[in-house]
Amino acid sequence: MIKFGPSGNSDAFALAGNVHTEQSAQWVKNAGLDCFEYSFGRGVRITDEKARSIKSAFDAAGVEISVHAPYYVNFANPDDIMAEKSFGYVIDSAKKCREMGGRRVVFHPASQGKAERAQAVSLTRERLCILRDKIYENGLSDMLFCPETMGKIAQIGTVEEITDFCSIDDVFVPCVDFGHVNAREQGSLKTRRDYENLLGYMTERLGYGKMKEFHVHFSKIEYSAKGEVRHLTFADDKFGPEFPPLAAALKTLRLEPYIVSESAGTQDVDALAMKKIYFGL
Repeated sequence: MIKFGPSGNSDAFALAGNVHTEQSAQWVKNAGLDCFEYSFGRGVRITDEKARSIKSAFDAAGVEISVHAPYYVNFANPDDIMAEKSFGYVIDSAKKCREMGGRRVVFHPASQGKAERAQAVSLTRERLCILRDKIYENGLSDMLFCPETMGKIAQIGTVEEITDFCSIDDVFVPCVDFGHVNAREQGSLKTRRDYENLLGYMTERLGYGKMKEFHVHFSKIEYSAKGEVRHLTFADDKFGPEFPPLAAALKTLRLEPYIVSESAGTQDVDALAMKKIYFGL
């Protein structure tokens, strides 16, 4: 069943005096939302005890939790030692995610760096095959690992690249960040047909079973010629993308993803706006 929720805690959460992730569970539930994405952006640093405490809170609220692996994962790094660290970041994120009661791990695939694009993409794919092996070796094949479409031209993570990466194994399910796609492609997502073409392409190559409950990040994003600049809120009327045509496309294609709002500070409010739009169709 389709789910809506925020990435991290909104400004209002803090202004209300909340400080603990355990409090996020009831906050999300009270907002009429279904899920929450916890970020390990700067490192996987919580204890198992803290993870279990978070699990208890989210189980009690009936809110699903996912995690985002550290932002500095880079499977195109030519240094094998640095690549080994990236394997560790994703595997450690998955282990903590399981302790927290979740099963979805989002990660940034890579940056192109000074390499030729094709070379960087090829190395990323090779490393993701190694990551697949490590996932099985660590008994984590029941988890979903979600490489994300990226917003900057210099990052690895076009729709086509992510689709190919997710064809490697069943453990890989795409995280489509529609704000990133729109920023990278200079405002390409405007109509329902735009969304249907993108999702149709991915479904044709990955199958309906994998795409039915894929992972989504959504926010409006300012962009320049180099792609993503910064995340915005739904109040912005200059940059896209807009959610209503995506909601219509999801219904037409019978897709029911896990949708995470990444708006800047209003992510819970904007997540609820998306939920109301979707169920209002």
